[in-house]
Amino acid sequence: MSKYSYNVEEVSFDELVVKRSHITPVLVDISAEWCAPCRVLAPLLHKMVCAYEGKILLGIVDADENMKIAGRHKVRGFPTVIAYSKGVEINRFHSAQMEGFLRTFLDDVIERHHLAA
Repeated sequence: MSKYSYNVEEVSFDELVVKRSHITPVLVDISAEWCAPCRVLAPLLHKMVCAYEGKILLGIVDADENMKIAGRHKVRGFPTVIAYSKGVEINRFHSAQMEGFLRTFLDDVIERHHLAA
């Protein structure tokens, strides 16, 4: 974890994702330890969020421990990354992705967040 990423559970979801996304966009990485694509994506996503130095935050959800979050978001596969801005979902993607895709995704989320202000 870093100052830009943190664990999220069912009881803390509204506070750590929904409320925080009104100030800074929040990515929610819903994944599982047993998932190979999750183990590929997680370190890259963490590295990139840190490189953005607070322009976007990363909430990490262990799907096995928080099935209600996965169910509420209609997650069909892992990892699923959901972007929140101003309290609502604005975008998502599934599976491991390359750095170029992630950079474009993050830039779009940040831009949309600022345009909605």
